[in-house]
Amino acid sequence: SKGHGVDVVADLEKGKLPFDDESVREINGSHVIEHIRDPLGLMAELYRVAKPGAVAVFRTPYGSSDDADEDPTHVRRYFWGSWGYFSQPYYWRADYGYRGDWEVEDVLLTVDAEFNGKQWAEVFRAVQRDRNVVREMVATLRAIKPARAPLRALQKQTLVRFVTVG
Repeated sequence: SKGHGVDVVADLEKGKLPFDDESVREINGSHVIEHIRDPLGLMAELYRVAKPGAVAVFRTPYGSSDDADEDPTHVRRYFWGSWGYFSQPYYWRADYGYRGDWEVEDVLLTVDAEFNGKQWAEVFRAVQRDRNVVREMVATLRAIKPARAPLRALQKQTLVRFVTVG
């Protein structure tokens, strides 16, 4: 049922979203995608409703954090490299039937203040090696329409940035 200020209620796990093709300019998901059992299905449906060039921003716990594992309703962990799998160029080796194409524009990792002033490479090594370095991840994706071919040569390096808090 709809709550106060809620315009649309939809089951993100199945079926079509109640929006027309190419009718949405911006999508924001805060701590939602890690709860979705079929993220390729959801991202394909979001791609259907996204206008060309639409932006999708997802906030999620980082895969190597306790936050990603503690909540029993989390069904999947995400890392900085996970977002590329929502783009067509990543499917050059296998076709899983996914037809959406979201280009990763930016991945922002929030890390503790102990990393303030450290070189990017040092922080990145810690993120790759240790648990609980990243407090939260924010991924910004852009809908590419028409979808690109599944060619490895079209893959782009993911921009990973860090911000410190605490």
